[in-house]
Amino acid sequence: MSGRLYLVPTPIGNLEDITFRAIRVLKEADLILAEDTRTSAPLLKHFGIEKRVFAHHQHNEHKASLEIVRFLKEGQKIALISDAGTPAISDPGFFLVREALKHGLEIECLPGATAFVPALVNSGLPSDRFTFEGFLPVKKGRQTRLRELSEEERTMIFYESPHRLLKTLEEFALVFGEDREASVSRELTKVFEETVRGTIPQIKAHFTENVLKGEFVICVAGK
Repeated sequence: MSGRLYLVPTPIGNLEDITFRAIRVLKEADLILAEDTRTSAPLLKHFGIEKRVFAHHQHNEHKASLEIVRFLKEGQKIALISDAGTPAISDPGFFLVREALKHGLEIECLPGATAFVPALVNSGLPSDRFTFEGFLPVKKGRQTRLRELSEEERTMIFYESPHRLLKTLEEFALVFGEDREASVSRELTKVFEETVRGTIPQIKAHFTENVLKGEFVICVAGK
């Protein structure tokens, strides 16, 4: 009998955000795949989960997926977690899911934490229709994608790193216009959680004068 691949969301900050079901699945799994075993170790220890943990990240997922598919065919239950949030959402996971499906294996994705949902909901921007862009290309294709998005009517959601935030906001002001409403959230669910709302230049001015730390989610109003 074939096993099953479980995609298990983990907290993006506050450990209380993990679900009872996620803890049960991780405890029952034969094997846990983690994006970074050093990051997952404190989480698993906190919930008393003692399982074999193998690294599964963007640099080894193509090679490792073949062996994981073999384990699944042998009947093992395998849980995939990322450093934070839901696997395959701007994190490794898509390739493994696709390979498992190609072999007719069972996939089960648990509901749970992901950063862009609370960022969108508390942004104050329309949430009935939106587009999730994740991380924009760093170089090749970046300007082309921004030009395409200049005509987007839905709320747009982006992920960005601290060292690129100000430059990205500057680009957004040029592409979307300085009057465009936006929201930037950082350190969601953590002690220093912060959401700044306003026009893009207003938000840029705030973060020019304040600490740039943590993971950032940018929500930009549609045209």
